[in-house]
Amino acid sequence: MTLSEELAKLAELRASGTLTEEEFARAKQRLLGAQSQHPQEPAVAAVNAFRRSRSDRVLGGICGGMARSTGVEAWVWRLLFTVLFIFAGAGLLLYLLLWIFVPSE
Repeated sequence: MTLSEELAKLAELRASGTLTEEEFARAKQRLLGAQSQHPQEPAVAAVNAFRRSRSDRVLGGICGGMARSTGVEAWVWRLLFTVLFIFAGAGLLLYLLLWIFVPSE
């Protein structure tokens, strides 16, 4: 049901006497308040909260920040970037891009 349909249904219930003015106002406020809040998906919230670490850093703090965000130890992230660098060369590029674009905490 769209927002306008739900508001129309509330207006019908108020007009028929099923809802009092006070109940109508509370229901309308609850409906409009629920529409104004846009809860973020967990993945989006995690990406927005990702920051480079200032305390757990070897070079740029990327692995320390990823460890804090994911709950995986920083050495695992360092090993993964090293393996990517050795086998595909992409580890260094990815690390540098993250170092440039991810803000520090």
